[in-house]
Amino acid sequence: MHYMQKKNNKPVGIGFIGTGEVSQLHEIAVKALPNAKLVGVWNRNCSTGMKRAEQYGCKWFETPEDLVKDPEIDAVFVLTNLETHLQYARLAMEHGKHVLVEKPLAFTVAEIEEMKALSENRGLVCMPGHNMIHEASLKRAKSLIENGDLGKIISCYVMYNIHHSEERASTLPGIVRHLLTHNIYTMMYLVGNPRRVSAMKATRHYESLTQEDLAMVLLELENGGLAHLSASFAADDYSADPWTFLVKVIGTAGTTHYTYQDWVEIKKGYAHSHTYSAYQGSINNEVAHFVDVCLKGGEPLSTLDDAIIAQKVVEACEKSISEGVTVAIE
Repeated sequence: MHYMQKKNNKPVGIGFIGTGEVSQLHEIAVKALPNAKLVGVWNRNCSTGMKRAEQYGCKWFETPEDLVKDPEIDAVFVLTNLETHLQYARLAMEHGKHVLVEKPLAFTVAEIEEMKALSENRGLVCMPGHNMIHEASLKRAKSLIENGDLGKIISCYVMYNIHHSEERASTLPGIVRHLLTHNIYTMMYLVGNPRRVSAMKATRHYESLTQEDLAMVLLELENGGLAHLSASFAADDYSADPWTFLVKVIGTAGTTHYTYQDWVEIKKGYAHSHTYSAYQGSINNEVAHFVDVCLKGGEPLSTLDDAIIAQKVVEACEKSISEGVTVAIE
């Protein structure tokens, strides 16, 4: 698809809609780029938004409409709660701005389809915030898989075990919606789409929250292999080979492996007991890629079509859990 591109050599002007914790990761990523500049932010909580604007050294906008109308802003990062992603992505694209939308992208498949239609009709980038696949190690793994160097793909594992407090978890839309999405699009990026899924969930450490803190999924892949995904806020993995965030693909002629645990800083993260350096690195790479697409064109590494399939898998997991059945992906 041909996207509308900048007609001058100025850095891409970026605005943030939403200034929660994740905005701090994106601000670090934008600041690292010579071809991008954070122009301003808006947040529904004015005091938080104004503090972030001062922290980031940028403008504070009183309304999201003021932000998207600013001629200095070329692109908008939608960093709000899941339920408002479509609202703000639509607002930005209607005002001619490229958009990066944090994951989970939307509440339903229909909402993502609307984002796609707006993007195509207006010639604007609308990129899913699928940051994990921007990790350099996973790009190398994908190349090995696509070149056939690992032979016939047998299985794929994407595991996540990082304890989150109930207070922190209460601000998020549940393990299946919030966290399992990471596992699903990472799996899709490496080994392709699934045919059918079987999922279960459990609550193991929450005392007052009724939502799940653990979910596991088995998937039959279109290539005939199988995948196992696990997402958990229930506990950290303290073993000698911890499955903090782990990706493994096994083929008949080789194996590829990636883990967060290879880069750890002994200081507390926003929600984690340690700082996993690769997480910020994936955000940096994602933002750099988004800016590059805005400037030069080309397809994002992760497209809205990918996001639609990932959302279908999420909804299939929810159906499998609620009905106790294996669900085909249509």
